[in-house]
Amino acid sequence: MSAPRAANDPGAAEPGFAGLALRLSVEDAGWDAAGLGDLETLVWRAVAAAAAGAGLPATVGTELGVTLADDAAVQALNAEWRGKDKPTNVLSFPIEDLMPGEGPGPMLGDLILARETVFREAALENKSPADHFCHLVVHGMLHCLGYDHEDEDEAEAMEALEVRILADLGIADPYAAIEV
Repeated sequence: MSAPRAANDPGAAEPGFAGLALRLSVEDAGWDAAGLGDLETLVWRAVAAAAAGAGLPATVGTELGVTLADDAAVQALNAEWRGKDKPTNVLSFPIEDLMPGEGPGPMLGDLILARETVFREAALENKSPADHFCHLVVHGMLHCLGYDHEDEDEAEAMEALEVRILADLGIADPYAAIEV
């Protein structure tokens, strides 16, 4: 396990989101060797784009934790919190149940990503690992901001927002090639 990386230096924040603090913790050394480049920059890029796309005020004053883990850690959390004894790509733990458009309190929540699953999915779907990673960070951030995909209308709205945010990042529609 590595020490948490504090990414709340205002100089590290995307312009306009000085009030959003990020706590990045790399718990699986495989992330550093995965070839994604500067993980802190990649996470900030996705988080700031999601915040802007969701209409979060630039001076929100909230904190998000992002943990980069392995499949075993995410599988244990998924079993404990969702009753699903298997790894998943990203887990979101919002501090509050928000409705889309509501402002968060001082703590937004936590995201945990599973390295092996993220890279396996990217390979299976012929996606850039960095693009898939950014998509999952955006997806998890939107969950913390109150978006969900439990019913068809919610899913369509959340996916459309994700596609717009990712387009702003220069990332292709991740749902375009997926058969439903």
